[in-house]
Amino acid sequence: MNVLAVTNMYPTPQAPSSGIFVEQQIAGLRRIGLDVRLVFVPRLERGMRAYAGLGTRIRSQVGQYRPDLVHVMYGGVMADQVTRHVRTVPVVVTFHGSDLLGEGGAGPLRRMIAQYGVRASRKAARRASGIIVVSKILEDALPDAGHRARTRIIPCGIDLERFSPLDRLQCCTRLGWSPDAFNVLFPSSAANPVKRAHLAGCAIELLRRSGLDVRLHYLTGVTNDQVPTWLNAADVVLLTSAHEGSPTVVKEALACNRPIVSVDVGDVGERIDAVNGCHLSPAEPSALADALRMVRESRQPIAGRRVAESLSIERIADRLRGFYEEVLGAEVRVAPRREPTRVAGSVS
Repeated sequence: MNVLAVTNMYPTPQAPSSGIFVEQQIAGLRRIGLDVRLVFVPRLERGMRAYAGLGTRIRSQVGQYRPDLVHVMYGGVMADQVTRHVRTVPVVVTFHGSDLLGEGGAGPLRRMIAQYGVRASRKAARRASGIIVVSKILEDALPDAGHRARTRIIPCGIDLERFSPLDRLQCCTRLGWSPDAFNVLFPSSAANPVKRAHLAGCAIELLRRSGLDVRLHYLTGVTNDQVPTWLNAADVVLLTSAHEGSPTVVKEALACNRPIVSVDVGDVGERIDAVNGCHLSPAEPSALADALRMVRESRQPIAGRRVAESLSIERIADRLRGFYEEVLGAEVRVAPRREPTRVAGSVS
């Protein structure tokens, strides 16, 4: 099976941590034998200019490469452009979060841009031959229930070789953290309004007032190969986001057997539901502080890796291949396949 993957999130020298989960998904598909060609749209570098002429470019790539299908690995303007211009092969679109939910906690300009992206996502969903969402909350955000028959919930996989339990004391030493303190890891910077770092900060302050030696660490500017050290050094991972799709860091923390305290967001509740030592909390400082205190009193690793094993890169790749086969089978039943016109172009 030949797949043309289109994404605006992918690691680059300028942004080595951007789109790691997309890179791993493509690697997983290749690992199980699919021929995947990548078209990268440099949205971070070029802004909205990156989408100029994108539909024509992708149509050219389809003509040259002749894929069985095109997989657009994010929604918004990119998915709108591709689904509008590619008609000769099926197009599958994956929605990850803000592309369907918007960014309600951001500033006015960012919210306006995000809402434009949501409208573009809805147009793309109506045209797509197949839809993938990474969590149930995104399925519920689709334009209408008529899309459910061609929608599957498939979260991004994780690298279980990279993310595994490590010695906590050694990890603390590498990072210069005090192993005697209660180390709380916040998986973002304090500057991202959607992550609501103020909630985390208020909860930490309540714990400090009660006499606990609590240290809050922001996971920002850290390369992916360093993240396992940070996770394993932490006593707990704290999420307070206003919205998420399927946060990768939760699955990575589970693979490292690290406890999680989170508000009810994305698919976090589903991931930690059966894991003793993890806590879902109301989005209130006092409730978050109480949940963190329970983790502090236990201070034991959790049995999260067994949950993470079902989310390995290879298993998720198998699920994607199965859905591709469903989409291709449906296309064949509906109408005979048209041969794409061969035109010049290049892929990486």
